[in-house]
Amino acid sequence: MNAIKRFFREVKPIEYVIFFGSVVAIVLSFALTIGGDLPVYLQCLQLVASLIGACALILIAKGNVLGQIISVVFSIFYGVISYFCKYYGEIVTYLGMSAPIAVLAVVSWLKHPFQGKRSEVTVNHLKGWEYPAIFGISIAVSVPFFFILRALGTDEIWWSTVSVLTSCIAMLLSVRRSPLYAFAYCLNDTVLIVLWSLKSAKEISYISMVVCFAVFLVNDIYGLINWIRLHRKQQETLKEKQEDQ
Repeated sequence: MNAIKRFFREVKPIEYVIFFGSVVAIVLSFALTIGGDLPVYLQCLQLVASLIGACALILIAKGNVLGQIISVVFSIFYGVISYFCKYYGEIVTYLGMSAPIAVLAVVSWLKHPFQGKRSEVTVNHLKGWEYPAIFGISIAVSVPFFFILRALGTDEIWWSTVSVLTSCIAMLLSVRRSPLYAFAYCLNDTVLIVLWSLKSAKEISYISMVVCFAVFLVNDIYGLINWIRLHRKQQETLKEKQEDQ
């Protein structure tokens, strides 16, 4: 009970605004587009996945490991939705990469709490060589994926491949606890907004997925800002501790 009270005390007003604004936008888009040619169960899956994703992102933006755990659940829901939409790149990305790497992120974050505080991960400053290494690994993953996706008959294959690339970069940065994870996810959100906009041009009910990733983009922008702030705050705390010693 004390942990729950402490959690809500640590939530900033801006975070309440972002979260509840995200929920309102997601539910409203669902209500306005319900019907059409899509089965109701698929539209309900979109709603549930979007709400789960919004919960995960606001927690990740705070550096809370619970967000990574919830993102595994989101990956499963989103993979199912992508299967029905023939976005096989998204299935592979989220079920084949996002979910497993999110598990690795959970392990990494649990091993690096800031001063023993489980609700806040220690923000990491990457070494110079890690950036090209992460980009190189992501390219090495994305190139063969292009041919796999083409063989599967994936819709919008080029955008799907770019989604794989940006997702891989974002996930690896997340495992390494870098604030730039959020910047990479902003790029991925933008790609996904385009991807689902192309789908919604044919079926209006997919608008809810466009709204979903627009909401995710707002959350990831906040995540980038907050992680930079967290890093600065943690550095100042460590400096003060060293001076006291």
